[in-house]
Amino acid sequence: MTDTKALIEDTVTSNDVVLYMKGTKMMPQCGFSSRVAGVLNFMGVDFVDVNVLADEAVRQGIKDYSDWPTIPQLYVKGEFVGGCDIITEMTLSGELDQLFDAKGVAYNKDAAEQIRAANA
Repeated sequence: MTDTKALIEDTVTSNDVVLYMKGTKMMPQCGFSSRVAGVLNFMGVDFVDVNVLADEAVRQGIKDYSDWPTIPQLYVKGEFVGGCDIITEMTLSGELDQLFDAKGVAYNKDAAEQIRAANA
């Protein structure tokens, strides 16, 4: 196992929610990363952000790890959930709430409802 793969494995398995993104949760550096971080921040989800722009090995390594070609990538309880489009769809359908409930991840249910109402 490479050092990068081991680092990624450790990060996704030792934190409940991890977002591999371009930039940080407080300063996203691409629109897709901004959208997913914005949803998680608005919903009050406690998540670890990993800035793939800070390390080229991690930027490529996360794509290899998940076999998913794009960033951002969201992991919940060690499992890859998806990228921006999937997270957006899951948020609007309520599936993200269901996933968080099933995995025991705390979030603000009212904020999730506000997102859906604003996009109805």
